[in-house]
Amino acid sequence: MSNRGGAPAGPKDLRHTLRRFIAYLGHARWQLLAVAVLVCAAGGANLAGTYMIKPVVDAVGAGDWTRFAHLVALTAAIYATGVVASVGYTQTMVRAAQRVVSDIRRDLLGHIETLPLSWFDRTRNGDVMSYFTNDVDTISEALNNGFANMVQAAVQTVGTIVLLVALDWRLTLITLACDAIIVLYARFSGRRSKRLFSQQQRTLGALDGYVEEMIAGQKVVKVFGHEAENLKGFKALNEALRTSGTGAQAYASTMVPVTVAISYTNYAVVAVVGASLAIAGHMSVGSLASYLVFVRQAAMPINQLTQLGNFMLTALAGAERVFSVMEEPAEVDEGTITLERVDAAGDAKDDERHRMAAGAAGWQWRREDGSTVPLAGDVRFGNVTFGYEEGQTVLANLTLFAKPGQKIAFVGSTGAGKTTITNLINRFYDVRGGEITYDGLDVRDIKKSSLRSSLGIVLQDTHLFRGSIADNIRFGRLNATDEEVRHAARVANADSFISRLPQGYDTLVTADGANLSQGQRQLIAIARAAVSNPPVLILDEATSSVDTRTEALIARGMDALMRGRTVFVIAHRLSTVRNANAIMVLEHGRIVERGTHDELLAQHGEYWQLWTGARELE
Repeated sequence: MSNRGGAPAGPKDLRHTLRRFIAYLGHARWQLLAVAVLVCAAGGANLAGTYMIKPVVDAVGAGDWTRFAHLVALTAAIYATGVVASVGYTQTMVRAAQRVVSDIRRDLLGHIETLPLSWFDRTRNGDVMSYFTNDVDTISEALNNGFANMVQAAVQTVGTIVLLVALDWRLTLITLACDAIIVLYARFSGRRSKRLFSQQQRTLGALDGYVEEMIAGQKVVKVFGHEAENLKGFKALNEALRTSGTGAQAYASTMVPVTVAISYTNYAVVAVVGASLAIAGHMSVGSLASYLVFVRQAAMPINQLTQLGNFMLTALAGAERVFSVMEEPAEVDEGTITLERVDAAGDAKDDERHRMAAGAAGWQWRREDGSTVPLAGDVRFGNVTFGYEEGQTVLANLTLFAKPGQKIAFVGSTGAGKTTITNLINRFYDVRGGEITYDGLDVRDIKKSSLRSSLGIVLQDTHLFRGSIADNIRFGRLNATDEEVRHAARVANADSFISRLPQGYDTLVTADGANLSQGQRQLIAIARAAVSNPPVLILDEATSSVDTRTEALIARGMDALMRGRTVFVIAHRLSTVRNANAIMVLEHGRIVERGTHDELLAQHGEYWQLWTGARELE
């Protein structure tokens, strides 16, 4: 795997990441503006309330109790305003943060769905899930705890410095010197912890991917008794996460105690110097009392900023991972030819997927210039060369054709290129040499959505979605009626077992069909293809997971489904392909034999050896 979904050692382009992050903040600009205003009000109330210590103490010193009472009431009103503003911005911030995170998740999934299959080939499912959980959660946490606190810390820092200067500029020089030391240490610690936080996110993604794979493959793990080995691998990844997490937190956790130690020293020095100035009559006792409280509070916004640094470092590492996925090039579709339905009078309809009355009947291809070509299901490969990676050849100068209504079968050992042929027909990948035509049209000129809507596919590895059995069958054509769903199930011979279930077609499918047998899942997948009723059908080991009796039942149903359609069949069981119009025997990406079942047996070649058991498919 070339990509484990891990974060780089540090942001490759910090400005770019911040620009994208800020762009998403713009989605909730008015809410964030309200948060900023309310935070400023709360911070200002806190500063004003602290400054009120000066006139209150001076009023006590002067013995003016009336003024003292008025000032205390004013101070209470100021703090009450701050409390109301604090409640307002926290509630608003929660809503704004959730909106931003929701938009990021939406755009992330929307973009991932546009990525080519090659990206999924090199990216583990656990890593993909880590983008939606760990990385997006760190962004959410940073928003909830970062934006408002950052504005508040900025307001309090600037306001505190202004008021400290207003109270006594001489003492402020001491405070600024101590604050400068804190800022320098924060930068020193932040540079080192940033790399470690990114490494922590990378190792966390690797650990999540490992756990996801092991949990998904528990049956295999238990069958081969690899629990101890798996635990050993987990321990190694867990130790790497512990090491990176400890290093990141070790640097980050020193920031607060160092800040507190420096602020205590600053407080002691200012108290001594300030007392001397008050005794000498250079400042009032009220000013000194207010100043000392401000000095104690001066370290608080800096502490907040250092803690926010931890949040933002983690968030930037997660944001970069998310944005890097969102910047992966989407699947290219340069096709312009579309598929459209025509009624009996020949009038064009929309190109949505509808049930075809008889295979390709009622459909046509429309070129960009307005000319049309009837959809028949004629598929041809002309000197096709392909490899999944540079320098690798899976198919070499492959030439074959399937006329409308023909059943073409592919047999051969694992890795011979059988599945690759079907992947190229539906343009999961594009050929590197030669061409594939569909009704005389180069498939690269056909829009992928139109091309794929004309194909029905049943894969060896079935995938069912959470929902009812009817919903899973209807996934082949979302506007299928209940009767059409049942008809498709009858064609696939799935209706009998579905009807015996307690809730029938409303039975809930859970955990990718874990409550169904492998054969039942395969029957539902076949029914899903049947309900789409396509002109071209691709069966990739479609009956590999069912027993011989069930296979016979499916074969009878599939005969009705395949009638009038072009069908490509990949099978290890040669009995399922003996009635094919043409059988292609592949080895190392080349067709070594082709012909009907009887013709190939008469040649006494590769197929004859496979049929008689002289050689087995690997």
